[in-house]
Amino acid sequence: MHKHIPNAVWAWLAAFVLLALLPVLPEPVGSAFHQELGAKVLIMAIFALSLQLLVGYTGLVSLGHAAFFGFAAYTVALLAPQSEAGNGWWLLAASVGAAALLAFVIGLLVMRTRGIYFIMVTLAFAQMVYFVFHDTDLGGGSDGTYVYIKPEFTLFGHRLLDLEQTAHFYWLALLLTAATVGLLALVLRARLGHALVGIRHNEQRMRAAGCNTTAYKLASFTLAGGLSGVAGFLFAVQHGYVNPEILAWHQSGNALLMVILGGIGSLPGAVLGAFSFVLLAEWFQGMTKHWQLLMGGFIIIAVAVLPQGIAGGFVWLRERWQARRRSPLPAVPKPQEGTP
Repeated sequence: MHKHIPNAVWAWLAAFVLLALLPVLPEPVGSAFHQELGAKVLIMAIFALSLQLLVGYTGLVSLGHAAFFGFAAYTVALLAPQSEAGNGWWLLAASVGAAALLAFVIGLLVMRTRGIYFIMVTLAFAQMVYFVFHDTDLGGGSDGTYVYIKPEFTLFGHRLLDLEQTAHFYWLALLLTAATVGLLALVLRARLGHALVGIRHNEQRMRAAGCNTTAYKLASFTLAGGLSGVAGFLFAVQHGYVNPEILAWHQSGNALLMVILGGIGSLPGAVLGAFSFVLLAEWFQGMTKHWQLLMGGFIIIAVAVLPQGIAGGFVWLRERWQARRRSPLPAVPKPQEGTP
């Protein structure tokens, strides 16, 4: 039966199993610092995966994606009780629902635009959300607000995860990352995913074939907003603090760089891009306070050398290896009679 399971599924399962082992590895590999860093990477991976659905599969380049990420984080901070642990299931559902609802409302207003106009309009709406939280007392203004006690995930009265422990939070982030990958893989194999890819290649042809492209793009925009809400929930719980900076345009730019660095139109590319971006940022910040210069230079070189991203580089290496295996060995000339 396992022969019917694609190799890509086995590769994802192997990767998630290996990542799940991080907290049980001896120090310094399995230290609390590396678990927190790993959770940070996984949160950004979910954020990049949600944007990949828009950019890589629908052809909608958005510079306002951080609005949904930050809106979900603020939802957690505003709904979480200050004197006791909140219900994790409720807070997760509320943050994802709030982000998806905001994406649906903004999507209704921006879906008639395309190209550079779509980029600018999404950026404008994101900045509006940013200034709502920055210039009002809704979320503590420019000072932000706190999540005083981490939420609890209980089932039939039993606590499943203690998020105060870094290992438990890391496993929760890994579980939600796996769920995001699985959901996107199912969506892309379904009618919705095929329609989105068709819209990315030629929207006019899809419309001429009777496809309601606006509705499909709105569905993609809403789903991507909801998934970025998953990342926003985890961000608020991990840091216990949110401020308007997580809504700013540069957060959307970082997610877009992760997608470009990893490879546009590839789920593994979004994850690899998040891993590369976050780990390199940590490394460069330890070297100099002007780490953005190093990061910018690296991305320029990476894009020049790997135009299809890191995932595209791996695909190129695999195809070269397979072509070499399929190529026949050079014929060995037979020795002629009488020759030594």
